[in-house]
Amino acid sequence: MGGDHSRRAVLGGVLGVGVAGLAAAAPGLAAADDLAVERGGRGRYAGKVVQITGGTSGIGAATARAFAAAGAKVAFCGRRTALGQEVERAIRAAGGDATYIAADVRVPSSVQQFVDGAVRRYGRVDIAFNNAGVQINADLHKVTVEQWDDVMNTNARGVFLAMKHQVPHMQAVGGGHIIINSSVGAIVGRPGLSTYQATKQAVRALAQSAALEYGVNGIRVNAILPGITDTPMIRPPGMDDATWEQAKVYVGRMNVDGLKAVASPDQIARAVLALASDDLNYLTGAAVPVDGGIAAGRRMLLPELPS
Repeated sequence: MGGDHSRRAVLGGVLGVGVAGLAAAAPGLAAADDLAVERGGRGRYAGKVVQITGGTSGIGAATARAFAAAGAKVAFCGRRTALGQEVERAIRAAGGDATYIAADVRVPSSVQQFVDGAVRRYGRVDIAFNNAGVQINADLHKVTVEQWDDVMNTNARGVFLAMKHQVPHMQAVGGGHIIINSSVGAIVGRPGLSTYQATKQAVRALAQSAALEYGVNGIRVNAILPGITDTPMIRPPGMDDATWEQAKVYVGRMNVDGLKAVASPDQIARAVLALASDDLNYLTGAAVPVDGGIAAGRRMLLPELPS
């Protein structure tokens, strides 16, 4: 990615809206930052096979760790091989079962190789978390056609390609669950993020229509709408940890009127696991905000007037 278009968009983009949000930890779910496989080697997702796109960092990596800790077999992809191998090693060292497959969701053949390769590795796919995404922070008229295409091809077409190849595998075994990582930006507009948010509205609509198309096959399709999340997408490049921890507090206070905090990737991962649960097996076509209250609205701010 060239210029100002990268996974690590400047903080200005965050202060505009945020890319992913504050999820209350779901009761009874193992914390994703605890990589130990659940006691006895079996968890609530034992026997399940999960595919994750964009699993080398941020929400995707946290979700891979969380599913593996809960007993699932996890296949995940991403473009950054070194990071992917690092996530795989960490999961395996903790006793989980995960396989990293290098893939670029912008490339149709690469997506098919990931989906089909993961099925060859584990025999099936029960749950898919289509998560890969990038962001650009720029006013619309300053966005190049190449930048627009790259964000759209990653965030929207990448989800389409993954689903295109996942659905037949799920049909073959009588069902499954696809969860799409959209954004609270699909329902709350912010300046500077028009390109990114257009893609997130697109995949929200994709989830709704696909849920109607494939419900007859036992396939549920839902979208999760995170708010501002502590990932490389919002952290300014080069900022040291101590400074970022301080800045993050103010980002939450300024932009999340409900819970006044930025989410951790682990909080979003726990929300994904909760959404994937069979306890919610009548939920499909839904778009679930996990945003600390951003979608609920903003406070009215009034100036102090002289009495």
